[in-house]
Amino acid sequence: MATILVIEDEQDICEIISEILSEAEHTVFTAPNGRIGVERAQETAPDLIICDIMMPELDGYGVLSYLRSQPRFQTVPFIFLTAKAEKQQVREGMNLGADDYLSKPFTITELIGAVEARLEKQQLWEESSNHRLGELRQNLTRSLPHELLTPLNGILGYATFLCEEHEEIEPQDVYDMGMGIRASAERLYHSIQNFLLYAQLELLKEDLERSRELFTGQMEQPTGTVSARITAIAQRHHRAQDLAISLQDSPVAMPETWFIKVLEELVDNAFKFSEAGTPVKVELTASGEQVQVTVSDRGRGLQPAQIKQLGAYEQFDRKLYEQQGSGLGLEIVQRIIKLNQGTLTLESQPGELTQVRLTLPTQLSAAV
Repeated sequence: MATILVIEDEQDICEIISEILSEAEHTVFTAPNGRIGVERAQETAPDLIICDIMMPELDGYGVLSYLRSQPRFQTVPFIFLTAKAEKQQVREGMNLGADDYLSKPFTITELIGAVEARLEKQQLWEESSNHRLGELRQNLTRSLPHELLTPLNGILGYATFLCEEHEEIEPQDVYDMGMGIRASAERLYHSIQNFLLYAQLELLKEDLERSRELFTGQMEQPTGTVSARITAIAQRHHRAQDLAISLQDSPVAMPETWFIKVLEELVDNAFKFSEAGTPVKVELTASGEQVQVTVSDRGRGLQPAQIKQLGAYEQFDRKLYEQQGSGLGLEIVQRIIKLNQGTLTLESQPGELTQVRLTLPTQLSAAV
């Protein structure tokens, strides 16, 4: 069963809670005030904490604030005990990260029910996290070697041929091989950059303040720079004639670096997963305090079930369609958009039309 820490300055209540939970086959530790409670939490690593709000030395809010600042306690279920079930008091605890509260006096059924509900929810969350972590590892193991070795093999192949046959190769062939080396190197560089960026976003996932410091900001006039970068992607795919751009000049509450990164990933995917001769459209429109960006193509698209499963390192139908990319770009886009208080929606009619739509604030103040 679970290890539970009870922090309560009223000895009678503390003993009653301890006895009830012990009879329910939980291992129970107790603390008479908040300061000792924090120490006991460090010593016992509880699966759940029950804590009174009004206590000497360190109250329940202080206990919760301190423990939530420690990575090891950020997801441990926390239940407040309060003699005053006032809305403001409860809301303050929830804002600090409490999971539930019990008003004194409470019944045995209420106590056991609250504890079991939180433990069950925590177990489901851990199972879901472990499942996603397993999928991530599996997808990473499957995609990483391909994404790194394929362009590297191209570079080595061309370079070896140039070294061994340099006396007999025509200048035009040298140029073509050089362009092949460059294309492979750019693909390798892009893959490495995405893996490193995703790792950075993953490490900062629990540090929202630092994440926003690095990934949020303001861009005043994006159209000129954006148009040039999008056109360069189309040219790289030898499909400049397929690209249609319609950009309304408007400020965007996102740093220029990341706004361009987001669009580059989406436009690159649109070209990558559609056939030459079919259109790829990029539109930016502003309305009020919002900007909407739409990237659409007429490639093979995704089934509804595939859209729901989209995540890092995920690709579909790889056996049927040989394609570049680890599926990591869209995950990075989602993370950056979310940090900038935006939304992303993906709609697809397989074989007909796929649209990715971003909605972002126009001003940083509106985003915050």
